[in-house]
Amino acid sequence: MKKILPIALITAMLVYVSSCEKDDICVEGDTPLLVVGFYDIEDTTATKEVPSLRIKEVILDESVNTFTDRSDNLDSIGIPLRGDAISTQFAFITNSADDGETGEEIGSIDTLTVSYTTNEAFVSRACGFVINYEGVSVTLPESAENWIQDIRIVQQNIENSNNVHVKIFH
Repeated sequence: MKKILPIALITAMLVYVSSCEKDDICVEGDTPLLVVGFYDIEDTTATKEVPSLRIKEVILDESVNTFTDRSDNLDSIGIPLRGDAISTQFAFITNSADDGETGEEIGSIDTLTVSYTTNEAFVSRACGFVINYEGVSVTLPESAENWIQDIRIVQQNIENSNNVHVKIFH
């Protein structure tokens, strides 16, 4: 019996160690951002920076934090869409600043509604699920005061953040 007990313990330890799996590390499990490129309305192939750009998500009333707020030298940005809804509203603000007296936002504000359907995709055990967006459309109420003059959808399905999905002309 004394000889069998050490052999049984060693066998149990070997079975336990061999059943362990390596740690999973997630390297590609991010839900993609909506990539917006800014273009010149006069020369639609040329990018055009937006001065002092701020983008706020309307429902949360928060500035988007995927780029530096009130940036001057961006010709494209990535912004997150809501995964728990079928649309997200953004206030795109050019020449953004705070009024010195009231602290209110000043600048030209256009409110865009991005509509879509969500599709969950399993990436891996470490990453879990990501949300991809399909059938993306963007609407902007018409106004003579809009700084955004045209919007074109380049890709209706968002599965990565590598390419521009929406072009905004100003």
